Amino acid sequence: QVEVVESGGGFVQPGGSLRLSCTASVRPSIMGYFRQAPGKEREFVAAIRWSDGNTQYADSIKGRFTIGRDRAKNTVNLDLNSLRPEDTAVYFCAGANRWRPIVSTMTWRQNYEFWGQGTQVTVSS
Repeated sequence: QVEVVESGGGFVQPGGSLRLSCTASVRPSIMGYFRQAPGKEREFVAAIRWSDGNTQYADSIKGRFTIGRDRAKNTVNLDLNSLRPEDTAVYFCAGANRWRPIVSTMTWRQNYEFWGQGTQVTVSS
């Protein structure tokens, strides 16, 4: 069973920044983040393919969030900038180590094989 350790999150005012980090116990093929706000479906945020660093972002966060990886530590980081109240949600780290993703499928939630417990991000004045 893959172990996933998440960190980061918290409370921030609009326009502020946060960093989320997530470490897997295996070398992944892809890692990313999804988020779920109260009463809403879990949605894709960002992902990075481990082999070549290819990234995918949801349109709602493009230009504000940046995903990166530390290959030696099996760690993914998500920098959240220019945060808005509508970014408030539980953010879930997700990944896979058997799936070999092609770019067009990196946003597909059903393909991710392991998940973190989630971390709360609250943006409010």
